[in-house]
Amino acid sequence: MEKVQNIKWIKQIGLTVCFSLLCSLNILAQEIPSTDWQIKTALMAVPEDYRDGAKVYGYDSNGNFTTLREGTNDFIALADDPKKENFSTAAYHKDLDVFMARGRQLRKEGKDGKEIFEIRESEVKNGKLKMPDKATLCVFTGDVNPETKEIENPYVRYVFYIPFATGESTGLPTTPTPPGHAWLMDPGTHRAHIMITPPKK
Repeated sequence: MEKVQNIKWIKQIGLTVCFSLLCSLNILAQEIPSTDWQIKTALMAVPEDYRDGAKVYGYDSNGNFTTLREGTNDFIALADDPKKENFSTAAYHKDLDVFMARGRQLRKEGKDGKEIFEIRESEVKNGKLKMPDKATLCVFTGDVNPETKEIENPYVRYVFYIPFATGESTGLPTTPTPPGHAWLMDPGTHRAHIMITPPKK
C-alpha cells in the first residue's frame, strides 16, 4: 500500500515539474517586439499634435511592463500587450495615469473586471484614488502584417472620462448608439465616459 502511494506521489511530482517546464517554455517562446516597434505602434494611438513628446509604456525583453520612453507633454501611450492575441494600443492624458496604474496593479493581483471596477469606485469616492474631472483616452486597433509588421486596417475610438456624469447632466443617451454618435457609458459612476466609435471603413 505504501509503495503504491509513493508511486502516485512520484507521478504527481513529475506532472507538476512537466507543467512548470511547459509554462516556462511558453514564456520564453513569447515574442517581445523591439522597443522601436513598440514605441512606433503605441504612438499611433496618440493625436498627431502630441506624438513627439508623449511618454510610452511597453514591455522589456522579459515581458515586464516598463517605461520605454520618457515624455515631455501631457500624453501617455501604451504599447500592445504581447500576451494578448489581438493588436491594440492606447493613449491617455497624464492625469489618468494614477487611475490606470491602479487598474494594472489590481489586475496583476488577480482581480477580475468587476472587482477592479468596484474597488476603484470605492477608492475614488473616499478620496483614496485620484480621478481627474475630465480626461481623454484613445484606443487604436488594427492587424499586424506578419511579413512587414506594419499595421493594417487601423481604427481609433475615443473615450472622454467625466466621473459621475449622468444622462441628465450631459444630455447624452446612456445606451449604445450608431457608429459616429456619442453616448454615455457607466453613467453615475467614477468611470462615466463618453464613447465615440467612428464607422469602420
